[in-house]
Amino acid sequence: MKTISLGKSSDQVSVIGLGCMGMSEFYGPRDEQESIATIHRALDLGINFLDTADMYGSARMRSW
Repeated sequence: MKTISLGKSSDQVSVIGLGCMGMSEFYGPRDEQESIATIHRALDLGINFLDTADMYGSARMRSW
């Protein structure tokens, strides 16, 4: 997976990110097991940039 610097830091993030709003209760009921599997697959593929804005809901989901 190609990476880029995050802002002016030396931290590297994947150029492809995973939006996690659909994994919260923002759109209604969620499937926690499917959300976990999706995050694991993204990490397996080298995606390390997860969009987990506070407005999405459950802090438990953001703690990964």
